[in-house]
Order: sequence, then C-alpha cells, then structure tokens
Amino acid sequence: MSTILPFIFVLGVLVFVHELGHFLLARWHGVRVLTFSLGFGPKLFKFTRGDTEYCVSIIPLGGYVKMAGETPDDDAPPKPDEFFAKSKWQRFQIYLAGPAMNVLAAFLIMVGVYLHGVSEPSYQTSAVEVGRVLEGSSAAKAGIQVGDRVTRIAGYDTPTWAEYQKAMLLAAEREIEVVLVRQGAERTLHFTPDLIKEVHAADLGIRPMLRMRVGTVHAGEPAEKAGLKSGDIVLAVDGAPADAEIAVNAFRNNAGKPLTVRVRRDGVEREFVVTPVAKDGPAGSNGRIGVDVRYEQSTIQATGLLDAARLSYDKNLDSAGLVFKTLRGLFLGEASPKQLTGFIGIARASGAMAAEGAATLFEFMAMLSMNLAILNLLPIPMLDGGHIFIMLLEGVARRDFSLRVKERLLMVGFALVMTLMVTVIYNDLMRIEWIEKLVPWR
Repeated sequence: MSTILPFIFVLGVLVFVHELGHFLLARWHGVRVLTFSLGFGPKLFKFTRGDTEYCVSIIPLGGYVKMAGETPDDDAPPKPDEFFAKSKWQRFQIYLAGPAMNVLAAFLIMVGVYLHGVSEPSYQTSAVEVGRVLEGSSAAKAGIQVGDRVTRIAGYDTPTWAEYQKAMLLAAEREIEVVLVRQGAERTLHFTPDLIKEVHAADLGIRPMLRMRVGTVHAGEPAEKAGLKSGDIVLAVDGAPADAEIAVNAFRNNAGKPLTVRVRRDGVEREFVVTPVAKDGPAGSNGRIGVDVRYEQSTIQATGLLDAARLSYDKNLDSAGLVFKTLRGLFLGEASPKQLTGFIGIARASGAMAAEGAATLFEFMAMLSMNLAILNLLPIPMLDGGHIFIMLLEGVARRDFSLRVKERLLMVGFALVMTLMVTVIYNDLMRIEWIEKLVPWR
C-alpha cells in the first residue's frame, strides 16, 4: 500500500489535470463532451450531468475525454456541436490544452513546494570534486583520485553534481571521454563506466564528500556528554577528513577509544572528544555515540510568491531540458531504450518519494507532469502531438485527409505506442531481481 496509494494519487491527479484541459477547451468552443473518464475499462461508478457522463474506471493508468463527432464520417457533415465542425485553430487548442495543463500543474506544484521549502543534498549544486573513489570501480581503474574535479563527461559540461548525474544517464555501455582537473592541470581519460542496472545508467564509481549531519542527540549518550548538538556537520575524525560513511565506520569500529571529532556549527569549526560505547547485542563490539545520522543538506525556501515563481520556472525548465536531452540521446544512440520506465517504475518511484516526505513527492509529481506534457506532444498519431502534426500536414497540403488516410496514420501511431509500452513494461519487469532471474537470456 505504501507504493500503490502514492502511485494512484500522483497519476490520478496528473491524468485529471490533463483531461480537464481537453474538457474545458472543448466546452469553451461549444463541443459536446460525451464522457470524462479517469481510468480505462469497466466503470466503477459514474454519474451524468448535462450531456456528459463522468466516471472512474477500474484501470487507473490514464483517462480520456470523448467528444461528439471525434471520429469523423466522410459521408455526413458534422453537426455544429461536434468536434470536426470546429475550425483547425479551435481543434488545435483543444488538443494542446491537455499538455498545457500539465505544464501549468508542474509550475504551480513547484511554486507550492518552494513556498513550503524543500531540502536537497548540499553537494548537488557544488562542483564535481571527488570525495571518494569506490574500490574496483571504473574510476579507480582509470586512475581518478580523491580531490580531482570532473568538468566534462561524454561531451557534456558538468559544473555541478546535478549536471554530472544527468550526463551519466547518457553514458551507459559505451566508452566515453572524461575531462578532469588535478592540481590545476587538465587531464583527459577514455574508458567505459560501470553500469547501474536498476536504472540502466552509467556510474564512474566516484562520490561527493557527503558529510554526516548530527540528527537527534540522545540523552546520556557519548555524543551529548562530549557536547555535540543536533545540526553539527562532521568534517573529520581523528584528523582524517570524513564523509558520512567514514565517520559512521570510525564510531562503529572504535568502541572505548577516544576520538577527536571536528565539526562545523553555525559556520564555525570546533573539536570535541567523543568515546563511542559498545552496542548491546550478540557481538557486543560495535560502537555507538548516540546520535541519529543525517546528511548535510541545504533548504531552498522562497522568500515570497515571485521568488517561488522564479524558482519553479528554473526547476521546470531544467526538467524539460533533461527530457529533451534524453530524447536526443535516444535518437542519436547515446542513450539506451533500457533506461525508459513505465507504470511499474513510476509506482515504485512514487512509493520511494512518499517515504521521503510530502515535499519530495510533490517535486516528483511536478517532474512527472512536465514529462507527460512533452511526451504527449511528440508527433506520434494517437498522442495529442500526433493529432496536431496531422493537422499541420493538412495545412501544408491545403486539404483535409480522407478518413481512410487518418485511420492508417492512427494505426501506425497505435503500433508505435504499443511497441513503447511493451518496451517499458519489459524494462520495469527486468528491474525486479526475482523476475530477471527467471529470464534465461539475462
């Protein structure tokens, strides 16, 4: 349920918003709407108001607005309140309204998120300075070292860790060029990164210096006795620079030994001597200092509505750019179709985002809304963009295509959409470990 409910909520809202756009513009232009449905298949419940039947159907994987005269008849002229009685410009607006509402929803959701405030790891907006190199990784084999600053990957600039993560999505299963700066000198390496199978993305095997932030300090424990406070950022343990993993391991492996811990508190560095105590348990040797471990984060909160609007615009522009970059990568062969995900992947991601909090879930919803808007505008028959594309072709030809031609174009679109659906479902299933083990060619 922790996955299903967030998934139904996220998808339900986005589908409703999309179909509401079509519905409102159809009614605005005097088109009679026969059905407004959330979901497909048998109807769970329904009611009729005016000429429209409103319903919720059993398969919550989309929705539709059925308009009168949406399927034209070459032999009979359309009635005034039917879809094809309207001008091309009006039909264009009706088709565009669904994706436009998704863009608007993404913008408004992020305005709300930024007004509330959202936390993200501090390293995301920092330069790609290597804080750790995983043992046995492609980066270790290529000679990348702690302190190196990665500036370019596979032809894409990587000024921040956020940009680095985007570049790695397009670098899977191929040799790439990695440009880095070491002690002021630029170096260029060529090698094939490791593969993260779950998302089919590349991984160099480098990590940022992800500092440990002290969460709750438990009463009577070594951390409280030493003077550590919630919010302290651990910089070093016994003189050695420490990320979160190194710090936790140092406390765990040194029960009974005094450790000098350097922290940053309110911008000032301080040192404390902390002696971990042995945990109770069968082994009786693991050390603890009595704090909840968190990670160093920065909180982005808008100062007002205009600031929230600016932040939302920048965030959604970034989301749209990533979609276009991925589509370009697929077209040029830089990205693999194995990266595509479908409803199963969205459901799993929705559950994971919900577990991190409402702000994270709504941020994910905004990103997904922008994705749906752009993908729906692709010039593939059956999608909104496909219908718009056909109207553009009719405009160039200066005549309307026959019903038979349109049906053939829609069949091509149906085949493309079904191929895509099969691909993403296969990808989603292969990300489930026990299912992948059942497939002999994996």
